[in-house]
Amino acid sequence: MHVTPAAIVYGFWILFALYWLGAAFGVKRTAKRQNPAERMLYIVFMAAGFFLVYQENPNWGPLNHRFVPDQVWIAWLGSALCAAGVLFAIWARRTIGKDWSAEVQIKEGHELIRSGPYAHIRHPIYTGLLLATLGTALLIGEYRGLLAVLMFLVGFIRKARKEEEFLAAEFGPAFDEHRRHTGFFLPRFS
Repeated sequence: MHVTPAAIVYGFWILFALYWLGAAFGVKRTAKRQNPAERMLYIVFMAAGFFLVYQENPNWGPLNHRFVPDQVWIAWLGSALCAAGVLFAIWARRTIGKDWSAEVQIKEGHELIRSGPYAHIRHPIYTGLLLATLGTALLIGEYRGLLAVLMFLVGFIRKARKEEEFLAAEFGPAFDEHRRHTGFFLPRFS
């Protein structure tokens, strides 16, 4: 069997989806949730990013042009970044455990997680997914992939800011202290 960079990327995205589906069971009950209308805005950005990555369209003109040469080593680099990003997101998801939710929420008995990747990054799941999307964009090699990364970035920034509002309201000074010692999407070592 011949393994290709594309097969690795698709395989890791399938792993991500299966893990997320299985891990969604057994989370804590919701105590507070975001307004659904606010949620739709970041969902639109992420859906557009997903569409750009997985839907080729000959009418997209310059978005179909390559931003990197069509070289095998670039495709392998993209698949490695995608794999690393998915594995990092899974590690972060496993670390947050029963306090995780797909939408912005505070759970009953919610804890402020400060271990694992959360010791240095406040939103490591998004960091992993952005890295995986960047790897996928390298594999595709077209500008539509870069635009997808940008769409995901905008969506994750909006969602993460709302999460931080909820966490600051719930944990007050403890979250403020956590924020001073961690990076938003990139690590801060202090």
